[in-house]
Amino acid sequence: MESNEWPSEPTERIRAVVERVLDQLELQGSVEIEEDDQVITATVEGDDDYGLLIGRRGQTIDALQLICFQAAFQGVRDRKRVVLDAAGYREKREAVITERAERAAEKAISTGDEVELDPMPARERRVVHEYLKERTEVETYSAGDDPQRRVVVAPLLAG
Repeated sequence: MESNEWPSEPTERIRAVVERVLDQLELQGSVEIEEDDQVITATVEGDDDYGLLIGRRGQTIDALQLICFQAAFQGVRDRKRVVLDAAGYREKREAVITERAERAAEKAISTGDEVELDPMPARERRVVHEYLKERTEVETYSAGDDPQRRVVVAPLLAG
């Protein structure tokens, strides 16, 4: 692809952005794209250490995901969610978040006190809310303002 050509398809725009960033970071990897009715998922696959691409607490990959969304749907009305992953980061991070949510729920139930989790982005807060929504002994809500917004796990006292 010549540097002045810009793909017309959202999926190819995402691929172009991610490949350009990989080149600039001097990382090797292929960009695999999956698309359904609601989401386009771009996954970087390869043997390099993608820590630089992922960043501290996923801040870099989250920022790149936002850029991919903006680039993919520039001038397009019909939009979908865009998810960018590398080295299985999203799945590993979700496992860490659900484990923290579980510990917070157990603590809230045993102490009768609210438990505040560390600040996290909206996507991660949603994971906590979804994970704990079936637990009848606790409720969850978000408190504070971004970037310090956090999930609070509150015990529901049996009455």
